[in-house]
Amino acid sequence: MTQVEIGRGKSGRRAYALDEIGIVPSRRTRDPEEVSISWQIDAYRFDSPLVASPMDSVVSPATAIEIGRLGGLGVLDLEGLWTRYDDPAPLLEEVATMDPAAATRRLQEIYTAPIRDELIGRRIEEIRAGGATTAVRLSPQRTVQHHKAVIDAGVDIFVIRGTTVSAEHVSGRAEPLNLKQFIYELDVPVVVGGCATYTAALHLMRTGAAGVLVGFGGGASHTTRNVLGVVVPMATAISDVAAARRDYMDESGGRYVHVIADGGMGGSGDIAKAIACGADAVMVGSPLARASEAPGRGFHWGSEAHHPELPRGKRVEFGTIGTLEQILHGPSSLADGSMNLMGALRRTMATAGYSDLKEFQRVEVVVAPPQP
Repeated sequence: MTQVEIGRGKSGRRAYALDEIGIVPSRRTRDPEEVSISWQIDAYRFDSPLVASPMDSVVSPATAIEIGRLGGLGVLDLEGLWTRYDDPAPLLEEVATMDPAAATRRLQEIYTAPIRDELIGRRIEEIRAGGATTAVRLSPQRTVQHHKAVIDAGVDIFVIRGTTVSAEHVSGRAEPLNLKQFIYELDVPVVVGGCATYTAALHLMRTGAAGVLVGFGGGASHTTRNVLGVVVPMATAISDVAAARRDYMDESGGRYVHVIADGGMGGSGDIAKAIACGADAVMVGSPLARASEAPGRGFHWGSEAHHPELPRGKRVEFGTIGTLEQILHGPSSLADGSMNLMGALRRTMATAGYSDLKEFQRVEVVVAPPQP
């Protein structure tokens, strides 16, 4: 691979973000109505390859049910307000009205309330009662402490998600989570991440995970680049992890691990390009935070925004543009790729001549500098 000289003592690969590539149509086109965008992980099949990011501004039990009705998968954050408070509605209202200058400090205060196992079970049951596939998220640091409540509640899909999740976390303070042993002992599919490199993804796949998250999530509300200097150009990262999926299939005798692009996708074009680079599905937050049903009331923030010691995110105001159904399936009244996300994906695939997601992963792409 081409290395670029940064200076006499350092070189690095040139990596590409999603807005630096473009999709190339093939010699044929298709009718959009004849294109399938369905996606299946383990025993669970979805009409759309869309996973709603586990953020309090996006997913509540009610929106998880509605996203499920619309063909996607909503992931509830079990370290959020819904498992800390019996009724978080007044706090969500406060977050939407607080002074921007005091937002980070107040978020830190709100999220100091303890996570309660009985609320974990109650929220999972609420989603199940609504007829949706139940998916929840814990960080690697909290998984050992709370996973029993999750499993006892009968969750369908378990997501272990952090800024960076590795199969070889080293800690001198506490016994680290042994992902391989943990996943082996569970009877539910586990999705883990984020990761951004071929090697890290291959190690996560070897733990027995059903899916791997690519990226650090929450692109629109993250300040990780400014705080830590860590950056993931998503087009390159997705392509690298897709290569790890291919090689792991050969290594394991055919076991397929799903690649889920997590974060950095602000509109429908980004979603299409993520799948073109090799993703099986996408995890998005900011596009859904604009829905009238979103619990953030037009504001968006992730778990990084209230870290007690080193916040790496912020509360961002997006406003609302329509219902979840309009944002996912239209009709759209805007021409910026923020509405009818799945309709746009279907049309992109039809324009490029592909009939399903696996075929579409083979589409030609080019390097195309972003337009000003």
